[in-house]
Amino acid sequence: MHLKRYSMPGFWPLGRKNNKFVITPSPGPHPKQFSIALRVLVRDVLGYAENAKEAGKIIKAGDVLIDKKAVKNDNHPVGLMDVVEFPAIKKQFRVIASGKGVEIAEIPAAQASRKTCSIRNKKVAKGGKFQLSLHDGRNIIVKENKYKPGDSVVIELPGQKILEHFEMKTGATATIMAGKNSGVSGKIKSAEERKTMMEKGRVVLETKEGEIETLREYILVGEAK
Repeated sequence: MHLKRYSMPGFWPLGRKNNKFVITPSPGPHPKQFSIALRVLVRDVLGYAENAKEAGKIIKAGDVLIDKKAVKNDNHPVGLMDVVEFPAIKKQFRVIASGKGVEIAEIPAAQASRKTCSIRNKKVAKGGKFQLSLHDGRNIIVKENKYKPGDSVVIELPGQKILEHFEMKTGATATIMAGKNSGVSGKIKSAEERKTMMEKGRVVLETKEGEIETLREYILVGEAK
């Protein structure tokens, strides 16, 4: 599937006046406005291919890993905090929040086996356990009732073992993942949950630029490495 270039996210490194259409990310764990198709990432962002055909060959050969798993779909949506690896050349990258929306940052090999995820929802599962729904579409079953929506967890890749837990609370380090202040980090001054269905939870962050108020769902607690 394709979309018109004028409607693509601003962080995609493609000219809007060249070809009329560009490949669109397929439905998946990340919203289209905050993700980039894997083929565009390989060819246009990282420059590892000269054209779409060459990028397709690299992907279909299983030479690209996302969160430690080979992905062979050209249109796969690569989004926030995903780890993209090229084992053949020993390069690894993470998708991080930035003023443009998201950007790709090279990371050390040691960080490629860890991923910070925001908890979006939580519900009771069988056997008195709990299911955590994370921002990247994955679900994790846990025994402890200590995790809350808005908190973040650091998971081990490719498995889903929880390595660290960051609570959304006063004084915690956090990064804004979306909106006009995307990519800005600071300390949480206050975090309020919504009181009615018509309201949205809000967080006030103390940053170098001053206090910033944003939606609770835009916050990623913990070090976004």
